[in-house]
Parts: sequence; structure tokens; C-alpha cells
Amino acid sequence: MYMMFLSNRIDKRFAGRRWNIPSRVYSDTILMYKGQQINPALFVEKLTRLGYRKTDRSPEHQGEMQVSGRRINIYLHDFHSPIYNQQSRPVQISLQENRVADITNQDTNSSMSLLELEPEELMLYYGPDRERRRLISVRKIPSYVIHAVLAAEDRDFYRHKGIKLSGILRALIVNLRAGSIRQGGSTITQQLAKNYFLTPERTYSRKFKELLIAIILEHKFDKNDILEIYMNEIYCGQQGSVAISGIGEAARFYFDKEASELSVAQAATIAGLIRGPNLYSPYKNPGNCLKRRNIVLSAMQQEGWLKADEYKAASITPIKTAGFAAPDRRAPYFMDYLTDQLTELYSSDALSSEGLSIYTTIDTQVQAAAEKALARGLSRLEAANPALKRSDPKKRLQGAIIVMQPKTGYIITMTGGRDYSVSQFNRAVQAMRQPGSAFKPFVYLTALDTYTAVSKLSNIPKTYMVDNKPWEPKNFSKNAASEVTFREAFAESQNIATINLAFAVGLDRIADTADAFHLSVTRPPYPSMVLGAQEVTPLMLARSYCAFAADGFLPFPLTIREIVDEAGKVVENRHTRIERLISPAKAYIMSDLMRSVVNEGTARSLKYEGIEWPVAGKTGTTNDSKDAWFVGYTPDILALVWVGFDNGDSIKATGAGAAMPIWADMMKMLPQYVSGEWFAVPSGVITCKICKDSGLLAQADCCPETTDEVFLSETAPAKTCDQHHCFSPFKRILEGVKKIVPIF
Repeated sequence: MYMMFLSNRIDKRFAGRRWNIPSRVYSDTILMYKGQQINPALFVEKLTRLGYRKTDRSPEHQGEMQVSGRRINIYLHDFHSPIYNQQSRPVQISLQENRVADITNQDTNSSMSLLELEPEELMLYYGPDRERRRLISVRKIPSYVIHAVLAAEDRDFYRHKGIKLSGILRALIVNLRAGSIRQGGSTITQQLAKNYFLTPERTYSRKFKELLIAIILEHKFDKNDILEIYMNEIYCGQQGSVAISGIGEAARFYFDKEASELSVAQAATIAGLIRGPNLYSPYKNPGNCLKRRNIVLSAMQQEGWLKADEYKAASITPIKTAGFAAPDRRAPYFMDYLTDQLTELYSSDALSSEGLSIYTTIDTQVQAAAEKALARGLSRLEAANPALKRSDPKKRLQGAIIVMQPKTGYIITMTGGRDYSVSQFNRAVQAMRQPGSAFKPFVYLTALDTYTAVSKLSNIPKTYMVDNKPWEPKNFSKNAASEVTFREAFAESQNIATINLAFAVGLDRIADTADAFHLSVTRPPYPSMVLGAQEVTPLMLARSYCAFAADGFLPFPLTIREIVDEAGKVVENRHTRIERLISPAKAYIMSDLMRSVVNEGTARSLKYEGIEWPVAGKTGTTNDSKDAWFVGYTPDILALVWVGFDNGDSIKATGAGAAMPIWADMMKMLPQYVSGEWFAVPSGVITCKICKDSGLLAQADCCPETTDEVFLSETAPAKTCDQHHCFSPFKRILEGVKKIVPIF
């Protein structure tokens, strides 16, 4: 009866999930192509995070790289999934002036137009047991890996029926002499019975159960199945608080290889440490490890599994490990946000047990650049103004960065604070802050139906009654002109002109625009909404700006690309979701207006930060300088930076002074995202030469000051300037002088 009970228990255990396999989170892949700009230092950091190890010679094995002058040689890893496949091969990336000059497949000595690097493993979702495991099949690994395990643990595995009487008797004698259980005399089948079904206690009753379970296992299962379960189950070491379980994970942990890629010497090293993972660890006790490895190699030769020359070569091979590194948590704020989304699809138990592969949108090169730029920028602000320093780490100056692909909605970077270990509050998605002038694009967008970039706006202060109380907005500059153009008011962030425009357009219409962009505002809207008093999160604001960079389409923010189950089947595929909000023509006009902000407006100092390519951007500063913002974008990438104190203290700086330098610092580290191109002019946009004085079409050779201006085709001026008359060349010169020297 007891045997039947044990048999049923074994059946139930093997009928369900045999192991809890933690789900793994991966970054996006990296595309490289000829002509691409590259930051060599950040790229080498990326290769290091991908597990590539530097060598002084040309790489000969998977996972090796050599940095030699303007050439980076890489022996690519094998990486296979339903959505991405990379075959191991040596490639060379040639650089010239920080650009990819050529990519060469060194196996064929042929040039490659494109190289896609494998995704980076970022995090695992562990269960309570905190085990890391990669399942292997004994049918897909070299025979010497199996032989190494057998030589180390059970040479007679294929010759016994689960137990060895000689081993049991030998252990019994030792234990009787010691007065307690000191030896187990265990076969691989007995070890599996002990590790998989029983508690670690050392008693004679537990040993008896172990023998019975081993006999049942041998009766029910094929030898290869037993060995495979054992090789996937066995404990092989520790990385911090995480157990390294199974030969597959051990191969990755100790040598950064798949089990199928292990050499004979490496296989013997891993097999040797099964008996004592800490005692024989190549990281902790390399001397013991080497002796134990050679004992295993000798046993393999004695059994006829290695030839003499193979044994000799393997036994003199030094043990070169992948290098131990304590597990770090990369992009922690992004991972928290991702986890919130995943738990809407899967339970915590499922994430920690079902072995899902979760492919995300994050670009770790951009993430690294964002974290560095934020840390440097906040420290720089504190150094420049000691009043911003706080002794309490939890009260320090903070910041957040969001980087997105505007056309897809992919969140490629999320940094929610300066130090996750101090504060896990994710300011990128949880902090509700006033956007200040960063809200103004939605005011000017609403006005585009009836106003143009050359429309004249009053910039004279007015007093408005709000809730029966007087409200008089002020400009940041006290020397602002009394009348400005639409473009000037936007570029220079003139508050008074913007408020006057908003009342002319209608606050309800502006609120409707904000709602359409998912920037919900209270109803009825207050005039202060126009100056950015309505709170938003950085992610909300970044997403809304994407529509300007994506031809008028508002994307849904995405962090997940695909999810693949343990069997390799794609179970979740997140496609880009977009909604049309405005025409491509209006989006282009808004981008052109925001280019003025950078060229001659509040963000004009961006060029002194080393940004030499076309950028659309908008600064934002709130009352008392509690919040500083900068949103900048190109056709390829959009990035938002926010700086402020959690408690709302003043940072004593503007968006241009606090947030924009951080944006610039980050972007300079990301040349691969800088094409230098501007948006293509869509249909519905026309360019006209305009008289600056009248705002009408300039008369050829008549108007003294003209400018090229973009218009929606339906609002372009049809009339020609009537303020100026054609003069002789001398009179035109005199007219120009009069503008400079009024005495004439």
C-alpha cells in the first residue's frame, strides 16, 4: 500500500509542472547599419551587458569581443526565439568618425548591410524559492556533458536499477561507526528522489523512503528521462539570494554559455561542483575547483569516455569563468511600470513559474544615457545653487525622463528618479505636476483654425475676473513688446499674449483639445489652465507631444512587444495602436513653431549645449519655479525631462536652465538616434514670402523686411502687402536705414 501511495505521489508530481521557471524580461534588439552614428563607449558597455567578454586576440568563441582601434570584433551569441534569430558567427564593425563604416561577416568575408544584436536579459520574476533555471534536453547536448555528470556522480547509472547495494552497505558502515548519517551512497536516481520529493533531513526513515522512490522511478521512467530531470534539478551554486539550479543555468552562470556550447573541461568543472557547489566553486575556491575538475576528467578517461589526448588537453586547460557579478536591477522604474502592466495579464504565480519570455520596448543604451544625464544634471544644479541641497536623501532634488518612439508609442526609456534604492516612487508615471508653459502647444494648436504664425497678438496686461476675483497674468520678461506675432508669442512663451489668444479662441475649445490628447482638464476650465496649471504626469505629457512628431497620430504607450511561452509560442503580440487627432499639416505647423522655440525662443541656448541638428522643443516652468520641463523631439525620437522637488519646493531655475541641459546631455550620448533630418512637408502646407510689417504676401522688391513662413493652405494670406510701395534701390536702402535710425 505504501508503495502505491508513493507511486501515486510521483505520478501527480510529474503530471503537472515539474519546475517553477521564472519569466525573463528582455530589452529590444539593437539594429546597426552602415552610416549609423554611434557612441563607441556606450556601445561597448552594451556589449558587456549582453555578456560579451573582452579578449586581446581576435574572438574565437561565442561571447568574445575585441576592441582594437576603430574596429570592434564580436563573436555573436546564438539566440533563437519565435521573433528573433541570431546565428553565432564572427563579425567586425569598422568605425570612422563615430560612424559605422562597414559591418563584415568574417566567416564569409562579406559585407553586411544590417546587423541586429540580441536582446538583453534585464530581469527575472522569481517565486518564493528564488531559483534560476534553464531547461535542457539530454538529446540536444554533447555526450561528454552527460559523461562528465555520470563520472562525477554515478558511473554505473545505466547499469543499476536505481540503487547500488555496495554503495548502501559502504555508507551504512560509515554511518554506524559515526553514530549518525554521514554518507548517503546515493545513485543519481536516489539523489533525484531526495531532492525532488523529500525534505533534507538526515534520518533512517527518510533514507528508506529515498530507496523506495528510487526503485519506483526506475520502474516508471526511462533512464534518459531520469537523467534529464536530474540535470535540470540539481543545485549548482548561488548568485546572491538566487539559487543556480540545473546544468543549463550553471553553464550560463559560470561560463556564459549554453550547455550545448560547453567544452569538455567546462563540462567537467560543472559536473565536479555538484557534490559541493560552494566548496568547488570556481569563483570562491578555484584551487579546489581545478583539482575536482581533473578528478572528473580522470574518471571520464577511465570509463573510456575520453581519449588520452582529450584528457591531457582538457586537464591542462585553465578555468576561465564568465566573471561573477552580483545581480543588479536594470531600469528599475521601467520594470515596475512593466510589472504593473503584466499583472493585468498574469498572476504573480504565473510570472514566477511559467517560464515566459517577455520582450519589451526598452533600449538599454538610451536607458544608460538617461540615468547618467539625470544624475549629472541634478548634481550640477545642486553644485551651482547650494540652496537646492538636502541632507535627507529622500528629500533631494528629483527628476524624471521619458523617451519614446513617437510613431509607435514604444517607451524606450523610463527613469522615475535619481536613485531607486532611496525612493521607488516613479515620478515618470505617478507624479502629478503642473506642466506650466509646456501646455501652451495645445492652446496654439486650437487657434490654428483661425490664426496663423504671422497673426498679431496683443501682449498688453489685462485683468480678468475669475470666481469674482481679479487675475492678472504676467510675462516672465518685463521688457516684452506690447504686440507680438503668433510665432513670437509661442517661441518666447509670452504669457499675456497666450492668455489673450486663449480667451479669443475659447477656453472650452482648448479644454476639448486637451481632452482629445488625454490631458484631462476640469470643467468649466479655469483660465490658469492655459498657463499649465492643470496637473499631468510626465508620461501623459510625453505621449501627447508624440502626435506632433507622428503626423497627427496619438500612439498608445507600449512597453511590451511580444510574450513567448515556455514552449516557444507567441501568446501576446502588442501592435502599435494609434488614433488620428490632427491633420499632418497641423502637426507640421506645430513642429515648425516648436523649432522656433529652439532656434530663437526660450530654448535657444540649446545650441550652446552642443545640439547642432534640427530639434522641435518646448520649455515649461511653473509658478515659483516648482517644476522645470523640456520636451524635445525629432522625426525619430521624443524625450521629456522633468526636474523638481517632491514636496514642491522651488528649484530656482527654469525649464531651459534645469531640464534642457539634461536633455542635451542625454541626446549627445545617443548619436544613433540623430539622423539630422527634419520633417517632410505634408500636403496642406504651403510656404509664402511674407512682409514682416503687414503679415501679408510680400511684394517683390518692395517690402523692406520679409520672411518665409509656413501656413495651412486654407489659412494662407491671399492679399498682398499694401503698406509698402516699390522704391528705387536708393529709397529702399533709405527705408531700411529709417528702421534703424528713426531720425531719418
